Amino acid sequence: MTTIARAVDAHAHVFGGPEFPFSPHTLYTPDPSQMGTAEKFRAVLAAHGRTHGLLVGAGPYEYDNTVMLKAIAESDGHFKGVGIVRATVSEAELAQLKAQGVVGVRMNLMGHGMRPLTEPGADTLLQHLKALDMYLQLHFQKDELIAAAPTLMKSGVKLMIDHFGRPDIKAGVKGKGYQTVLEFGKNGQGVVKLSGPFRSSVQGYPYTDTDPFIAAAVEAFTLDHCIWGSDWPFVRMPERMDYGPPATCLPRWLPDVKDRQKVLWDTPARLFGFK
Repeated sequence: MTTIARAVDAHAHVFGGPEFPFSPHTLYTPDPSQMGTAEKFRAVLAAHGRTHGLLVGAGPYEYDNTVMLKAIAESDGHFKGVGIVRATVSEAELAQLKAQGVVGVRMNLMGHGMRPLTEPGADTLLQHLKALDMYLQLHFQKDELIAAAPTLMKSGVKLMIDHFGRPDIKAGVKGKGYQTVLEFGKNGQGVVKLSGPFRSSVQGYPYTDTDPFIAAAVEAFTLDHCIWGSDWPFVRMPERMDYGPPATCLPRWLPDVKDRQKVLWDTPARLFGFK
């Protein structure tokens, strides 16, 4: 198998030890086996031929990005981050996060945690992100993007879509929910993560029922706006997940090694400033 010298895993979470307590308002506490540290993540990356990572703030810490920022600071430039902030965060605070390697912030449209766009101050947050050229990473599923789409398009903020939109498999690619996702690729406003097929698949491994959605995403967003992520350490999963099986999807989705090179390195390096 042809190897790629440098490769970015663009979706992972890291946890710290007991000295980094979870928010008292956390909506879930991961099983201890799912609380992987930055050190363990580096080992996993090395074992699977990955060299860099885009870390996403872990929900149990809520708005405290300390663990993620520590991992970025100690990574010698190999990690960047997506933080979790309050909608009322100031532009100066966002600029400080950006200076520490944070490329965007994450919101959740599912109505739990990471505050949806309906929270007071969200419009101002979108303005701050646009001014700072940072991403709004959105986590949602099925048809949940439809209601938010007009606000997002009007804002002009750069959008990063989690897990290729966690589509409704039964509704199909032509369903309104997924067509809304694809519109952000066609208009050039979005970046899509080819990650987490196990969170949408009805059939289970090897998740071939997600293939039409991935193909449509690649066509709409183009490889210049597609990135890949593992979703390590697979929090909130009902059974054990390993890194290897989901990673085998990428060669099926992108058989040409040059295309994988683009998704694993060229595109994320350009978008997020990896060197």
